[in-house]
Amino acid sequence: MDKTKPQRQIPNVKAYLERIGYNGPLDGSAAVLGELQEKHLHSVPYENLDILKRVPLSLEIPDLFDKIVVRRRGGYCFELNALFGWLLRELGYSVTDYFARFWRDEPNPPPKRRHHVLKVEAEGKAFLCDVGVGGIVPRRPIEMVPRLEHRQGEECYQLDNDPHFGWMLYELKDGQWSQLYSFSEEPQLARDFLMATYWCENSPDSIFTQNAMLAIRTPVGRNTVAGKEFRLFTDEGVRVFTPSSDEEYADALQKYFGIVL
Repeated sequence: MDKTKPQRQIPNVKAYLERIGYNGPLDGSAAVLGELQEKHLHSVPYENLDILKRVPLSLEIPDLFDKIVVRRRGGYCFELNALFGWLLRELGYSVTDYFARFWRDEPNPPPKRRHHVLKVEAEGKAFLCDVGVGGIVPRRPIEMVPRLEHRQGEECYQLDNDPHFGWMLYELKDGQWSQLYSFSEEPQLARDFLMATYWCENSPDSIFTQNAMLAIRTPVGRNTVAGKEFRLFTDEGVRVFTPSSDEEYADALQKYFGIVL
C-alpha cells in the first residue's frame, strides 16, 4: 500500500446526510424524499470550477463522495445526480437514471442530451428528482403524472407527454407554460454518462468550458455566479457585485457557497 497517498473515506450515508443537514426519519416515504432533495439543493452548490481548471472529473461514487461530501464541494448534473442516486438507493428507494435534453435558453430544437435526471419510486408512485441544475428548477420531486401542477412557493411546474421527446418538464413563467427539459424512459447505466460528461468537459462548444457557473438555494432565494459576477437573490431584491481581486473572489466563494478551493 502506498502510504504517501491520503486514504479516501468510504462512502457512507451518515456523512452524506450530515453534509446536507438532514436528521429526520428515513422511512422510504415520498415526504422524506422531498425533504432530502430540498436539503440537498440548499447545501450542495451547482458548480463547474473543476472543468474550468482542467481538473478531470470522475463519476465513480468514491470520488464523488470525496469531492462533494468530504471536501464539501459541488458539481454539475452528472456528478450531483449520480451521488444523490447512490444515496437514495442506499436508503431503499428504487432509482432509474435517464438522459435529459435542455430546452430552456436553447435553440429549437435544442442540441445534445447533456443532462442527468432520476426517476425515484416511493409509496407506489414515480417521481422526477433532480439536484443537478444551476437555475430555478423544482426544489421538491415532481410526480410523474401528466399535467399535474406542482406549486412550490412562488414557482409552479408540471410534466406532460411529448410525442417526440417523451416527458417534458414545464415551468409556469409570466402566466405561460415554458419548456425546461425533456427525457424519455430509457434506463441508462453509469458508463453511459461518460461520453456526455467528456464532451461537456472538453468541447469548445460546451457552456461548461466558457465561464464559471455556480448556484445554490438559500432560505430567502438563491446565490449565483456567472463568470466573476455574484448575484444574491433575496425577497428584498438582487445584490450584484464583482470581487476586485482573486482573494476577494475566493472569500466570496467560501461565504456564499461554502467552497474552499
